[in-house]
Amino acid sequence: MAATDPLPDPDRLEGAPHPRETATLFGHAGAEAGFLQAFTSGRLHHAWMLTGPKGVGKATLAWRLARFLLATPEDDGGMFAAPPPTTLDVAPENPVARRLLQLAEPRHFLLRRAPNDKETALSQVISVDEVRKMKSFFALTAADGGRRTAIIDAVDEMNPAAANALLKLLEEPPPNVTLFLIAHQPARLLPTIRSRCRELRLTPLAPQDLADALTQAGGDIAPEDRTALAELSGGSVGEAFRLTNLDGLKLYAALTRLFSTLPRLDRPQALALAELAGARGAAETFDLLVTLIDLFLARLARFGATGQTPPEAAPNEVQLLHRLAPHPQAARAWAELAQTLSARARRGKAVNLDPAALLMDMLLKVDETAGSLALR
Repeated sequence: MAATDPLPDPDRLEGAPHPRETATLFGHAGAEAGFLQAFTSGRLHHAWMLTGPKGVGKATLAWRLARFLLATPEDDGGMFAAPPPTTLDVAPENPVARRLLQLAEPRHFLLRRAPNDKETALSQVISVDEVRKMKSFFALTAADGGRRTAIIDAVDEMNPAAANALLKLLEEPPPNVTLFLIAHQPARLLPTIRSRCRELRLTPLAPQDLADALTQAGGDIAPEDRTALAELSGGSVGEAFRLTNLDGLKLYAALTRLFSTLPRLDRPQALALAELAGARGAAETFDLLVTLIDLFLARLARFGATGQTPPEAAPNEVQLLHRLAPHPQAARAWAELAQTLSARARRGKAVNLDPAALLMDMLLKVDETAGSLALR
């Protein structure tokens, strides 16, 4: 990145619209209804934690909720007060919606990773200084005395000092302020932070909702690929976007064709995949192949342990699952291998091992495990 290039948004998927620009939220009517019911009943909590896998729409929902709160007039109890709202929708031409779109709403604070000290890259964490800026923002009195909001994207990225500073804010919340905390892995957060928030849990998207959300984000998915993409992405729009951009469905199909040769691995096919991962500028392809290998092993282990056949994510995959994981003992072997390979991949990347050699080593370990199971 050149020194003059603008830094990317830390809370935006490359190539996709920012969550504040996303017009429609798909697949989370239950979470929306829960918030709306709390609002209309007068039991609106001061802090909401939006949880669920990455890429399912947590940030889009957070912006939708903040937009709703800031654009909805407060009920003064008069006889001419507007009826309670029945939807979170806010018209795009609403002044609040326009200001939020431009990050110019004076009653809203966005807390996310900031540039580093030299402003050459984004910080890896949200620092305590950023939390202090938010606390200073809320220490000021709102111009109209009305509602104020903040979005923290994502609370998982806070360092310990920032987390403790946030906890103090949650313990003594400013008046008329609503915080929206986006958490990808809430179990890793301080229990005291979790306990002071009301949770809205978002679940993986169904195939049709995923396809609709992906299309809205600028992705493209053929109807016949919806089930496979939902399976491989775990119902995450973000992961589905990555898969479509990198031909992930074709890569997974190539992997299953290769694994259909187990326990006598087809070396030319394996070398072709390894060379693809090791090509210049193919770091994202390598990362995706590692993810897909881990996913295939997880599907093997789950099928062997439960006997439940999943929707097919590649041609003839179900037949392959039956052959390679016919019993719980095989499931344990595949699960253990998945853990081993994941650790090897992390170590290999940390010491800059050749991606092609690293991937080939992983494929050979899969072949070795298949051979051991065939002898039992």
